[in-house]
Amino acid sequence: MSVIEASIPTVLRERAHLQPTDNAFTFLDYQLDPAGHAESLTWSQIYRRARNVAHEVGRRGSPGDRAVILAPQGLDYVAAFLGALEAGRVAVPLSVPFGPGDEHIHAVLRDSQPSVVLTTSSAIDIVSQYVPSDRGASDPSVVEIDSLDLDSPRGLDAPPEPTTAYLQYTSGSTRRPTGVMVSQKNLLTNFGQVMSAYFSDYGRVAPPDTTVVSWVPLSHNMGLFIGLCAPILAGLHTVFTSPMSFIQQPARWMQLLANNSRSFSPAPNFALELAVQTTSDEDMAGCDLGDVMAIILGGERIQAATLQRFTQRFARFGLRGAVMRPSYGLAEATVYVATRASGHPPEIVHFEPEKQSSGQAERCTNGAGTALVSYGSPRLSDEKMVDTETATECAAGTIGEIWVHGDNVAMGYWEKPQETEQSFGARLVGASGDTAEGPWLKTGDLGVISEGELFIMGRIKDLLIVYGRNHYPDDIESTIQEITGGRAAAIAVPDDRTEKLVAIVEIENGDTLETVKNDVTSALSTAHGLSVADLVFVPPGSIPTTTSGKVKRAACVEQYLNSSFTRWDS
Repeated sequence: MSVIEASIPTVLRERAHLQPTDNAFTFLDYQLDPAGHAESLTWSQIYRRARNVAHEVGRRGSPGDRAVILAPQGLDYVAAFLGALEAGRVAVPLSVPFGPGDEHIHAVLRDSQPSVVLTTSSAIDIVSQYVPSDRGASDPSVVEIDSLDLDSPRGLDAPPEPTTAYLQYTSGSTRRPTGVMVSQKNLLTNFGQVMSAYFSDYGRVAPPDTTVVSWVPLSHNMGLFIGLCAPILAGLHTVFTSPMSFIQQPARWMQLLANNSRSFSPAPNFALELAVQTTSDEDMAGCDLGDVMAIILGGERIQAATLQRFTQRFARFGLRGAVMRPSYGLAEATVYVATRASGHPPEIVHFEPEKQSSGQAERCTNGAGTALVSYGSPRLSDEKMVDTETATECAAGTIGEIWVHGDNVAMGYWEKPQETEQSFGARLVGASGDTAEGPWLKTGDLGVISEGELFIMGRIKDLLIVYGRNHYPDDIESTIQEITGGRAAAIAVPDDRTEKLVAIVEIENGDTLETVKNDVTSALSTAHGLSVADLVFVPPGSIPTTTSGKVKRAACVEQYLNSSFTRWDS
């Protein structure tokens, strides 16, 4: 069977038949044991568990119905997701909410209208607060999958696979949650692109001793694809833990990278910051990162300073610069869009802030200016920078919206035909040569091609217009973080007939406010020609973020206008 013609369920069946005793997934539970309690499942075991989940799911609803996964990160989550696919359901991966008031969960349940919710006994109490126990005819059934006999042999007639494999709900950093419809074709296409991008030195095939190492939530598109889907398609062993285990001790991630062969691991920008700030030399005693194959950086824009700090911090433990792979992607393109070619360390380029404000990207010759990380030359999928007003391709060096075309682009938004047409049905005016006229995916991200390389400027919706000039909040936040080392949010707030710049800045304590304030004010003036109307210093954890660590700037504006932040200087 060719993987190109296959699907996740069919490849999983083949793995169980051809590699029955090989370890497929290993979960490290640091709650049971601070040293990490390891539990592993072979390919035959995870396939058997998926079939047993599928048998139970098959008793509820019909093929094509949605199956929501609301379970803690672990082997049961893997079995739930795969069981949903095995049953011919459309999987909806979510994270267990922390409390009863998570509007994201409520919104997804309303939007997806599932026939079944898959959870575990440890999460049933909180899940029950979202799914009524006195169910009506239209309410979903709730299945605690760890109460099933997951290891019993069971035959199962394979139901027809729906066109949509799963719904990847957006995190809601800039809008209400929306379900991206990802097909098996999208998955397989993007898998081929990922293999070509990260394993080009190995014939576009991952070496068999490659280990996927992850803590990224399986509910997130990067965690789901790299931590679950790709390993099945590639036949790789996955070693993973929970996001909370990472947050509690980021050194655990570094130790897992060192202790597993040819580690291949995803991570957002904030993970690098946490690892640098909290990992001691004692934590790294005896650890050698020389065998790490790749750290896939995505989920949010990678900050040049963060990348440099991480690489320098762990170089003494054998980490090679070339394994750091800044990558651009989004759920609407399954996950992956672009990265630099293998074997090259990340490239950091400085651009003139004044030119950026006018829509141009001009490189600085003196090393000053805005530092941006290259995401490589567009090679594996069609990417264009497009003028949003004319729908024409931008010239090199001109900032435009990133448009993507190819079979990795998802089918659209669940039950939202108008939004689907707006985002997925774009047409390129004046397309020439082999360039497709359409349909193109409008990503909502601003980027530029400079000397053949892609650079990301930020989200169109986050663009700040201060005194009539465009500014990118990521750049402003990066400048602030260089001084404070903590999270920051740059927002524009209405002020009479214009907008003023406000910065929300997390710092450990308020003892040095005046010094930090002077340093930040000076840096913003020098680097961006900006004066900040208000610097709001707040304790760590005050800035609202999505589950993947992205700053919710709209929520920051709302909290600022409502005076909801607890300020150090109040």
